[in-house]
Amino acid sequence: MPMIGVAAGPAGRTERRRASALIRLSVLLHVLVAASAAALPELWRWWLGLILLDHLVLTAAGLWPRSALLGPNWRRLPMTARWPRAIAITIDDGPDPEVTPQALEVLARHDVRATFFCIGERALAHPELVAAMVAAGHAVENHSQRHRHHFSLYGPWRIHADLAEAQETLGRLASSPPRFFRAPAGLRNPFLEPVLARLGLQLVSWSRRAFDTRVGDPRRVLARLAQGLKPGAILLLHDGNAARTPQGRPVILEVLPELIERIRVAGLEPITLPDALAAASEP
Repeated sequence: MPMIGVAAGPAGRTERRRASALIRLSVLLHVLVAASAAALPELWRWWLGLILLDHLVLTAAGLWPRSALLGPNWRRLPMTARWPRAIAITIDDGPDPEVTPQALEVLARHDVRATFFCIGERALAHPELVAAMVAAGHAVENHSQRHRHHFSLYGPWRIHADLAEAQETLGRLASSPPRFFRAPAGLRNPFLEPVLARLGLQLVSWSRRAFDTRVGDPRRVLARLAQGLKPGAILLLHDGNAARTPQGRPVILEVLPELIERIRVAGLEPITLPDALAAASEP
């Protein structure tokens, strides 16, 4: 079976990551079609149709953020003995000079640790905010260096260049390299997983999102995030590109205090993704 790289597993262990079943089937299909086309070239329309269908399936898998068809994808936290009722609050697209400090204040007031998926360029512009995240015990993870909307159209070399640059940027500013990656808008392609394996990164999507970059109604955002709160959930909010209420206030700042309260009422404990990874490696 094709291997796509060697990566650091939980607690620093080295693990080999094998290509997903869909990728292995795609490779096998291409080999069989090439052999069949050489033997029966008059059926070229059929061979071309099979290849196009395969690429359509791969594209659809990449456009489905919570799909694990292209490789491992954390959609929920692993259940562990240390934190049987853990939940993760993840915050994307920052740091933002207006919103992030206020979000950090809310988290500190409620004694909650979150995971910030930071954009490398924005982190470089606001290194003091990355330092504040780390000082408060939050996790700083990789959300690409430039957060381009056409990230899912990148080839393997461009993906590697962007993610490696973000690893260097965020690792230097946070004094520890990220262990997790979330794709811009959650969209990706089959070239991503081999790059993640080489960089020792784990892809993360989410359990629930509320489109709080587009929806300016805090009640709607909170209702979507809080619906059916369960252990293991990974919740997605945004400090960067945050939608605004009719009064001009960033939605995350209206939602976060009530969301934390509902998490606590449900008997759940917010933890960071690195804490969940470390707990999953314990015997």
